[in-house]
Amino acid sequence: MRKILVVGAGQSGLQLALGLQSHGYEVTLMSNRTADEIRSGRVMSTQCMFHTALQHERDLQLNFWESQAPKIEGLGVSVAAPGSWAEGPAARAIDWVGRLDGYAQSVDQRVKMAGWMETFAQRGGQLVIHGAAVSDLDYFSRTYDLVLVSAGKGELVSMFGRDASRSPYSEPQRALAVSYVHGLGPRPEHPDYDAVRCNLVPGVGELFVMPTLTTSGRADILFWEGIPGGPLDVFNGVKDPAEHLSLTLELMERYTPWEYARATKVELTDAGGTLAGRYAPTVRNPIGRLPGGGLVLGVADVVVANDPITGQGSNSAAKCAASYLASILERGEKEFDEEWMQGTFDRYWDTARHVTKWTNAMLAPPPEHVLNLIGAAGQLQPAADRFANAFDDPSDFENFFYEPEKTAAYLASLS
Repeated sequence: MRKILVVGAGQSGLQLALGLQSHGYEVTLMSNRTADEIRSGRVMSTQCMFHTALQHERDLQLNFWESQAPKIEGLGVSVAAPGSWAEGPAARAIDWVGRLDGYAQSVDQRVKMAGWMETFAQRGGQLVIHGAAVSDLDYFSRTYDLVLVSAGKGELVSMFGRDASRSPYSEPQRALAVSYVHGLGPRPEHPDYDAVRCNLVPGVGELFVMPTLTTSGRADILFWEGIPGGPLDVFNGVKDPAEHLSLTLELMERYTPWEYARATKVELTDAGGTLAGRYAPTVRNPIGRLPGGGLVLGVADVVVANDPITGQGSNSAAKCAASYLASILERGEKEFDEEWMQGTFDRYWDTARHVTKWTNAMLAPPPEHVLNLIGAAGQLQPAADRFANAFDDPSDFENFFYEPEKTAAYLASLS
């Protein structure tokens, strides 16, 4: 029986560990926190998983919360009229919602990771609660057939060198601020179904609003992405959760008053329901070299970390885990050597490159043809629906988003 070590208990690490376990591999999972510590800790992310990523969970029968989590049937875009907030609350220039072919869902990672970790242990997996250092992996690489690193922060990431050719940004492009709340009202434009709402405030940043399932049941996530140094970049150093929410709502009242109107009665889900930070989007070389000569393979956001502006983090993690699982199963009894590791990453990159290209494009000011596309989607429902469904399959953006000629041809085909 082949022995595999997975370091890191997030979406990709746990999905891989449980997938390998179901195929008879002897799997050890290292986490720096227990399931109870994760469940009672601070929120870790915003996550909206679209159909393909959810299907990977279903394929492994890990969709434990599917019947409880809100079914997200649409994805809406609102754009504030540039400069309209100078004299008072902003006005909307664009507002539409696209319908998803297959529903999306969000489950608070505190719920999911704690539940999956307990499942892994119950199924006989070796669970080690210990933060891993490079020196630990140096030892483990000699006792396991394969070491997978899916812990996206800390010392271990430094083993994977930045790929400058695929990483155009060296600094964070957004300051991030998250609040999980109860008491948010429905969007009056679609009161009968749930949708993720993407609110774009040109030159300032973005507000994303998404329904989720948290430790206390149904909730919503309010997520600001502010351009560094701009009016939304005010959360650094804010430690008090109540102050964090108050700031979130003040900014909503000014820059997205149409969202604020349904948020006047919200309260935080729990004391751990806020998060703030920033990081530079980075693609790294997938193979880490240990001091003793051993090799480890980086997983998901260890090697491809995109800004959350396109909501792809947990989707990419699920797709990476599914791709790596397939590569490991196909390898059989052969050695997991450097060539195999590079090939395994390249197979995943074939999907991930579309996410990186699209995310980096969305971090930049939109060119005129993209503004035309987003504006036209307000009058052309097929354009709104296609844009929404490209969140599930970002490779489709190649066909109508990046090049003015393709955008014009696509819009012409609808009129």
